[in-house]
Amino acid sequence: MFKKYKVKNSGFDIEPHEVFLDKLAHTKEDELGLSEKKFEVPLKEWISYALFGLFFVAAAVLFARTFYFQIIQGKKLYTEAENNKGSVNLIVPTRGIIYDKNMVKLVLNSPAYDLVCDRAHFSFSSQGVFNEINDIAGVVGLNSVDVASKIQGTDSSEVLIADNLDHEKLLLLESKINNFPSCRIQQNTARDYVYGSVFSQVLGYTSRINHDEYSSSTGYVINDYIGKTGLEKYYELYLRGTPGQSKAIKSATGTQEGSQILTPSVPGNNLVLNIDADLQARLYGALEKNIQKMGGKKGAAVAMDPRTGAVLALVSYPSYDDNSFTKGITQEDYNKIANDPSQPLFNRAISAKYPTGSTIKPFEASAALQEKIISPDKQINDIGYILVKNQYDPSIVYKYGGVTPHGWVDMKKALAVSSNIYFYTVGGGYEDQQGLGPTRIKKYLSLFGWDQKTGIDLPGEFSGFIPDPAWKKQVKKQSWVDGDTYNLSIGQSDLQTTPLQVASAYCAIANGGTLYKPQIVSKIVDATDATKTIQEFSPQVIRSSFIDPANLEIVREGMRDGVTQDYGLSKSLRSLPVSAAAKTGTAEIGYKDQFNVWSSVFAPYDNPEIVLVVTAENVNGIGAVTLPVAHDVLDWYFSDKK
Repeated sequence: MFKKYKVKNSGFDIEPHEVFLDKLAHTKEDELGLSEKKFEVPLKEWISYALFGLFFVAAAVLFARTFYFQIIQGKKLYTEAENNKGSVNLIVPTRGIIYDKNMVKLVLNSPAYDLVCDRAHFSFSSQGVFNEINDIAGVVGLNSVDVASKIQGTDSSEVLIADNLDHEKLLLLESKINNFPSCRIQQNTARDYVYGSVFSQVLGYTSRINHDEYSSSTGYVINDYIGKTGLEKYYELYLRGTPGQSKAIKSATGTQEGSQILTPSVPGNNLVLNIDADLQARLYGALEKNIQKMGGKKGAAVAMDPRTGAVLALVSYPSYDDNSFTKGITQEDYNKIANDPSQPLFNRAISAKYPTGSTIKPFEASAALQEKIISPDKQINDIGYILVKNQYDPSIVYKYGGVTPHGWVDMKKALAVSSNIYFYTVGGGYEDQQGLGPTRIKKYLSLFGWDQKTGIDLPGEFSGFIPDPAWKKQVKKQSWVDGDTYNLSIGQSDLQTTPLQVASAYCAIANGGTLYKPQIVSKIVDATDATKTIQEFSPQVIRSSFIDPANLEIVREGMRDGVTQDYGLSKSLRSLPVSAAAKTGTAEIGYKDQFNVWSSVFAPYDNPEIVLVVTAENVNGIGAVTLPVAHDVLDWYFSDKK
């Protein structure tokens, strides 16, 4: 019975509506002479996949942007949106104070006031906006064109119209602020650096946050201050504090009638340094006086406690007044500082690249004793030079000279008189005496930290550099020769170190073999309770026991002889109130009668409390600058302790 309803497969696809066409429909089609004909072009499979992929990519991009705005930038955009409404604003926290080791204030906060306006309010298609800009400019004493340029030139929701308003302008602005409903007076904090240039390379300075800093930071407004250099930058998270929020209260007509604190700001924590402000000032003054006396222009000095690694003073000369930056520096004044050939913005104590000259010799002596290549009692005849034949052509002879002949010297006397001939022999080998060679010299200089950053709590430290045969082959495309080893043995060649690295290494000699991390900040204390310590920095050992203490004692005795013996180069330090040991250094820099000079001293000799390293650039005379600086500072330092 159902056979007549059986659907036969004719090889064509059947659409759903075709299955349900009733007989009446077919009859009607026949009466009208109509027939259903269809020409179908099937959709290609790859197009379906392409459309799906396009949809998937678009959805992924949309999701990623939503995640970025909601999660990554959520807080910042929320704050900007609230500020844009003119109702909720950040309360800038009071920045932490910085003290020296004796709780002497090095940085003070003083209130500062800025005029900030809502950029969205200023539609430059309206003449009324220009009238308002003219009124604002007249109150704060600016050119109306400059004010308009500030507003048009920012992509932030707020624009800083005027900063650090003086008392007279502030009073005038307060009386007229209701005439400018899109603007507000914002209280800020200006930093006062008590010692100016004496401490600027240590403390650094704060200045207005730039666009990149603002984009990568949270909890700041576009006209905020942020640490730019020095401790201000390194400890920004501690000094900054936590911003609060306030809500503006306005009348129905838009007149601001006050504000409501939603969340109070939390002041930043305070820093207590290891640095003694009086020692810092004394060292800076002595370095400045003696450099100028000898016709020089640049230098640096570092004082450390060899028992802990604490930095007692750190000076770079010349320097700059950090107060100029924190209160807004003109472009003309900035260009004057930035283009000064003496580079006052450059921190030579941690970033300058110097050859050490004979300052290297105590470390080379330590290495030779540790490697047992020479007895400390063995004498070498210093006739003022050595003659070395070319290893490929013996007819070619090189002469390596010293400053003056010293006759027969053992290790201690060689250190006291700074015999180049002795250290040529120990470093590169000569006649029957084996030398350390470049590999072992580099090994021990590296152990003393001369090719790595010390880790001091300041930004911008240079890591140091010790040349070796592989480097010369790769960079200079030349083979290492004996002359390279001899030059390295007396602190010349391509060796580069910082005064801080040298001071840190001398601490290891002074204390018997422990290399400490230099530390400027002693502790971080609570903003409201100085007795509450947030974090304390204990002495941190980088490495120890890499030189036998007995070997270091011989080196120490040689440095002591440099002060006590008549032939010693540091005998001017005999008059100090305490016993001292010292080593001078002179590095040639390619100019006749011009040298970089060094003095490295530790005292008291039996129980060292201080290591002082002083260096000066491009001066004439061995130790003529640095030894007087060391004497002046240490004489005052230990006399003051009595």
